[in-house]
Amino acid sequence: MSHEISIDSNLSKEERYLQLLSQIKAIVAGETDLIANLANISSVLKETFSWWWVGFYFVKENELVLGPFQGPLACTRIAFGKGVCGSAWSRKQTIMVDDVETFEGHIACSSASRSEMVVPIIKNHEVLAVLDIDSEKLAQFDVIDQQYLEELTALIALLF
Repeated sequence: MSHEISIDSNLSKEERYLQLLSQIKAIVAGETDLIANLANISSVLKETFSWWWVGFYFVKENELVLGPFQGPLACTRIAFGKGVCGSAWSRKQTIMVDDVETFEGHIACSSASRSEMVVPIIKNHEVLAVLDIDSEKLAQFDVIDQQYLEELTALIALLF
């Protein structure tokens, strides 16, 4: 396993994702512990894109429970259908929010968060977890982020 990543910050966002995905595949190769893998993935994502918060919530007994993350203190539990995370879980689809203050029912774990993207991790048509990413900048995320983060979560689903 590699102990460091090397992503050229001069590359386009898409090129950085392509480098990142290949390096994440190398990081998780041979490692069977889900928590260790998700901890490293959250770290790599935060370091590469300098987002405010990156982490995972696991589906446990009809709520989302905080898993590995990088960033400031987070909400520990989120109900089904509540906030951006619970909504992505209930809809079984990615939700991208340009301004969290306009998302009805947004859960403000941090007042510094301004935009958010949540991507469900789905295996056999069942949401097992969500990848939650927050930025302190408005409209931080776009379709390129969505495309590659959905590709990443498909890879993560294989780790479950």
